[in-house]
Amino acid sequence: MPLSKRQVSQLQKLVEIVQAILAEEKASSQDRKHTSASRRSAGKTSSRRSGKELLAFRKALRAERKNGVPVAEIAKRHKVSKSYIYQL
Repeated sequence: MPLSKRQVSQLQKLVEIVQAILAEEKASSQDRKHTSASRRSAGKTSSRRSGKELLAFRKALRAERKNGVPVAEIAKRHKVSKSYIYQL
């Protein structure tokens, strides 16, 4: 079953689109690898808090909340979710 000229041109167009998408993904994945490596090399530690630091952090969040600071602002400043603040 031979393909018509129209079908062949549509298939060629599809191949070009897929190749463009793959090239774009390859470029963006290289960028992501570079940024993740630079983050690690910058000496960033995990943002997980434990022990006394966690207690002090929660206490500070409660104090900010009592002073009337909006939850969205607190969450953005400390990089935590809004639901975490509401749970305190």
